[in-house]
This record gives sequence, structure tokens and C-alpha cells, in this order.
Amino acid sequence: MAERPYIVGNWKMNGTRAMLSEARAIDRAAQRYMKVEVALAPPYTLIHAVHREAEQIGIGAQDCHPGAEGAHTGDIAASMLADAGAKFVILGHSERRQDHGETNKLINAKIESALEAGLRVILCCGETLETRDAGDAEDFVLRQLKSALPAFGDPAERLTIAYEPIWAIGTGRTATAQDIEAMHRAIRALLDNTYGEDVSAQVRILYGGSVKPENAREILSTPEVGGALVGGASLSAESFLGIVVGASEAEEA
Repeated sequence: MAERPYIVGNWKMNGTRAMLSEARAIDRAAQRYMKVEVALAPPYTLIHAVHREAEQIGIGAQDCHPGAEGAHTGDIAASMLADAGAKFVILGHSERRQDHGETNKLINAKIESALEAGLRVILCCGETLETRDAGDAEDFVLRQLKSALPAFGDPAERLTIAYEPIWAIGTGRTATAQDIEAMHRAIRALLDNTYGEDVSAQVRILYGGSVKPENAREILSTPEVGGALVGGASLSAESFLGIVVGASEAEEA
């Protein structure tokens, strides 16, 4: 597993220039926790502005189009994100899958486009409550990943997986440590088989699903958890940094 835990804030469809003060506070505080890699994915409209403010944290985007350019009104190409200052892009988030009908095939095309543009990729996967209750959670998640994982190049330096059980996003519920560990181990085994253990060991697997300062240390101490993809708690510097502190404490334990 990569050495430093990776804590990524996904601002989703939130944020105006007034929130640059939160980004500045996160960036300044992150300089005190060098054992943790911290990043933010603001909306498209703030990528360049946050990039100009940031000295320590990584800046990324929440989606991209699979094409390099063309007549796609309202879409953003990966190369355009890189030009705005983004270093990574979140792809396959459950809200994109649900709200926009994104398929694993489309997500794979987006990943390849992002990698070609020099971006790092955070690939999301996760199951509904109905799928988990039916006992099909691991098989479902692994099918998602098998269809979306990039087939070319060495992904170790630029690929991160984020497991986000859909039933635990924005609900206040979190999976148990045992549930998280079991899923992350299954994902690790798939990565081992796909890329080989030496490469797989460098790919971090994040947990995303109602991560808060109160539960961050426990979650981030769970075997095979290499960080967190944080939603609502990342909108406030105070709450987001509480998670960064939890990651630092888990790393030192």
C-alpha cells in the first residue's frame, strides 16, 4: 500500500468564490500534516481559482468527457481540466451513475481519456443497500471494476480506487469496519490479479460514505483502507481537517 493516506474532499455541486476561504484554510492546515496527502475536488468553476490559492493540497475535478474535443455542449475534456490546474479527476461516482446513467463502458473511456491527458484518476465503485442485503455486494463491486479498470499502461502512480457503499452516502450510516475491510481486501485481490502484486500494492483504496471527524480514525485504521473520499464534511475546513487529523493519528498508531 502507498505510504501516505490520501484524504480527498469532493465538494460536489457546492461552492462559489466565497468558499475560497475554506480552501485556503484547508491548504494552510495541510502543511502541518505532511504524513497525509490532502486534496480537493471543487466544482469546475472553482478549479483554477483554488489551484492558484493552493500551495500544499492537490486540486482535481469531479468528472470529464471521454472525448478530447468536439461539439459536446456543456461538457469538459480531461485536457481542459489539466489546463485549469487539475491534477486528478473523480470518475464513476455513484451520483454520476445514478443521475446520468453512466455505464462501466463509458467510465472506462473517461478513465483512458484522463490518463492520456496526464491526470490521476479516482475510480469509484459501490453497491446499493438492496444489493448488499441480497448478498451480492462483493461480486457487484468487482464486476464494476473489471469493466472500468484501464487496460493499458502502469496505473500505480495515477490510479486510486474509492469504495463508496451507496447506502452510506449522505445518510449518516457507515459500513462496519469488518464490512469495509472485507470489501477492500476483495478489491485488492482483483488489483493483484489484474496488474500484479508489485503494482497493485501502490494503488490506494479509499473509503467513501459518511466519513466524519468522529469516525475517521477508526475507519482509516482499518486494514487496506488507504484514505477517504469525503463529501459533505469537506465543505467546512474545520470538519475536513478533523478527518485529516484522524488520518494522521491512524498513520502514527
